[in-house]
Amino acid sequence: MDTEAQPTERDRSSRPGPVAAEERSRFALVSRITDWLPGGWTAPILLACLVFLLLLNTFVVQPFQIPSGSMENGLRIGDRVLVNKLAYRFGAEPRRGDVVVFDGSGYFGNADYVKRVVGVGGDRVVCCDKEGRIKVNGRSVDESTFLYPGDSPSTVPFTAVVPDGTLFVLGDHRSDSSDSRDHLGSPGGGMIPVSDVIGRADWIVWPTAHWTRLQRPGAYARVPAADGAHG
Repeated sequence: MDTEAQPTERDRSSRPGPVAAEERSRFALVSRITDWLPGGWTAPILLACLVFLLLLNTFVVQPFQIPSGSMENGLRIGDRVLVNKLAYRFGAEPRRGDVVVFDGSGYFGNADYVKRVVGVGGDRVVCCDKEGRIKVNGRSVDESTFLYPGDSPSTVPFTAVVPDGTLFVLGDHRSDSSDSRDHLGSPGGGMIPVSDVIGRADWIVWPTAHWTRLQRPGAYARVPAADGAHG
């Protein structure tokens, strides 16, 4: 009689195969790492969240706090807005009426600013018509829906032709805003390079009582293209 023990099917299946052994080895390694880290699994999860938020803030959307009253009543001091940093990344250009955040270094001052786009490349912006309204490419614009109550479009007459690749920007609270009008004689002529635009302000997210989406007003919808400028 053969006395050597023969493994049964049950014995064979109970033996760990190479794949199962490798998986247990990996799990043991991860377990040792998480045991070594302060807080176990909490630390890598928090790190992953931090990296995600950093990437989101750098490339997609960034919060900004409104520092002054230059965009009242739409944006008030202390409001926090979410700036869409992808709005102009894929061939889209800022449009008249957009509220943008831009780096004003070398133009307005060493800080980030929030203003409304009134003129884009090629536009001719003039103040003012017989009714005191700003004209863009010969078309008078009714800004009453977003101008600060009691403010006129401008108390200072001006004429500006916007070079290609730049923007002419104004604050909604015109009597409390340092904007393109005030820098027409400065380097850059008061115009903001599109390349210095950080993004478009799309939402007010704080305080919750001010929560709203910032819509582009229809006031500029009938302004003709720059090629049709006249008057």
